[in-house]
Amino acid sequence: MDSFLFFSVYLIPIFAIIFCLNLVEIIKKVKKDQSTTTNTFWLTTSFVLIVWGIAVTAYLGT
Repeated sequence: MDSFLFFSVYLIPIFAIIFCLNLVEIIKKVKKDQSTTTNTFWLTTSFVLIVWGIAVTAYLGT
């Protein structure tokens, strides 16, 4: 479990950056009326991994 906590601490900021960049791209593409399928996939994936990492870390009590 220590390895999971290590990866969780160091990967969550990377997932947060991916989340923010894809959110900005989706906003730009919606304004220009373009397809947002790929960005939506990565936005959702990064959000789920962030929430999952926080939830498991909280469950482990650290």
